[in-house]
Amino acid sequence: MMRERLYLYDTTLRDGQQTQGVQFSVAEKVRIAEALDALGVDYIEGGWPGANPTDSAFFEAAPATRARMTAFGMTKRAGRSAENDDVLARVLNAGTGTVCLVGKAHAYHVERALGITREENLESIRRSVAHVVAEGREAVFDAEHFFDGHAVDPAYARACVAAALEGGARWVVLCDTNGGTLPGGIARAVEAVIAGGVPGERLGIHTHDDTETAVAGSLAAVEAGVRQVQGTLNGLGERCGNANLTALIPTLALKAPWCERFETGVSAGALEGLTRTSRMLDETLNRVPRRQAAYVGASAFAHKAGLHASAILKDPATYEHVDPARVGNARVVPMSNQAGLSNLRGRLAEAGLEVARDDPALPRILEEVKAREAQGYSYDTAQASFEVLARRALGRLPDFFEVKRYKVTVERRKNKHDRMVSLSEAVVVVKVDGEKKLSVSESMDAAGGDRGPVNALARALAKDLGPYQPAIDDMRLVDFKVRVTQGGTEAVTRVMIDSEDGHGRRWSTVGVSANIVDASFEALLDAIVWKLSRDAPAPG
Repeated sequence: MMRERLYLYDTTLRDGQQTQGVQFSVAEKVRIAEALDALGVDYIEGGWPGANPTDSAFFEAAPATRARMTAFGMTKRAGRSAENDDVLARVLNAGTGTVCLVGKAHAYHVERALGITREENLESIRRSVAHVVAEGREAVFDAEHFFDGHAVDPAYARACVAAALEGGARWVVLCDTNGGTLPGGIARAVEAVIAGGVPGERLGIHTHDDTETAVAGSLAAVEAGVRQVQGTLNGLGERCGNANLTALIPTLALKAPWCERFETGVSAGALEGLTRTSRMLDETLNRVPRRQAAYVGASAFAHKAGLHASAILKDPATYEHVDPARVGNARVVPMSNQAGLSNLRGRLAEAGLEVARDDPALPRILEEVKAREAQGYSYDTAQASFEVLARRALGRLPDFFEVKRYKVTVERRKNKHDRMVSLSEAVVVVKVDGEKKLSVSESMDAAGGDRGPVNALARALAKDLGPYQPAIDDMRLVDFKVRVTQGGTEAVTRVMIDSEDGHGRRWSTVGVSANIVDASFEALLDAIVWKLSRDAPAPG
């Protein structure tokens, strides 16, 4: 049987950015967009050009994607033409092939919030969409407050949908903006719109999670006939968040009847990267991943109860609704050493390390990982540090250099302009090929400002590694995150560092210590050793 095409529209970079405490940098938005494209979504909503400097800059730096990059904005204001609306012009000037415009679909909001007549609102929708289409762009209309509006005045809510279609919209997205419509109500409203003559392949759904039913509401809308689904990674979004694509995508791909009726642009191979993508987003935001998250959570396939663990070892299907490997996750049976070794071999294989099943180093690696995680380390996202640890235990890590000592000082003093400034200085002594090398570096940006002790350390450590120096000259630190993993007098600091090189590779390392500088140095050291293991000639 031919499966119907279902289109996935991601709004992490726009609606997700409205999460309290979330503010993406341009570089972070680029990285997330690339991850979304690799996942296989059909649309990536990059932001609202003109609304803030970051969104405007993103569209100038946006990566080339297979997915349709989309700029978000609003319909023209009443009393002016679409051609002369400067807000609409900034959205079009972003140069994206698809433009999404939001407009009111609830008469109460039209009259109270906008202060215009119902007919003026319909005309704004119609002419704004028509202008986007005339510019050669694909138009998407977000019918804001559609379900609340449909509940009190269905005729007007549907008139807003009709106005967008008359203007030439490819998609009209029905939005549960306040997040209060339950799945049954969503399904009935969608059925009414389709019964009124609007084809389901022109309709989308956008739900919020204020009743924790956003995913269920989206599925209900698909069942009722819509063929575009909007959401965000990890359910980011204003208030309680949006429909969570890390739950929606695998449900549509793996669970009947959805996988039997529909296909998306997410391949089986891409789906296996879902957990990694979810955790990458949390690390970007310096958030602790939700362990109980469906499909991608660290506990999503954890089996602690004795009855469960016993059955899982005989047949995983007894207590798992899908194979965790299909979404890039792993089964965890905490009391089973055999299951731990199995997971370990899988992680080693991911790092390109083939190891015999009876290799005596495996139990040692497993015990060391467990001991270190008890101390505060986290290797879920610091794959480079895990690889360094494993290579060292397996005897597959060359001794490129040895750190003999390091020292960092921070001085606060007056500069020549009689202003108090800080200056960090680091001294690192390494031993390379039997020769000691001392490097000193200050941390200072182009304007003469101090960039901190970690920057000074990074510069000193990477200043002179003798024959290995060419291998790290293209390496740079691109992200630095600090998290306190224990409180009180036993406070432990975990530092995560992301590095990049000229080959386009990006890797993450971790360090843990009661001293933030020491934790940072450990993560820096792992980052350099990982890079050398890839690009440097073997010692001797």
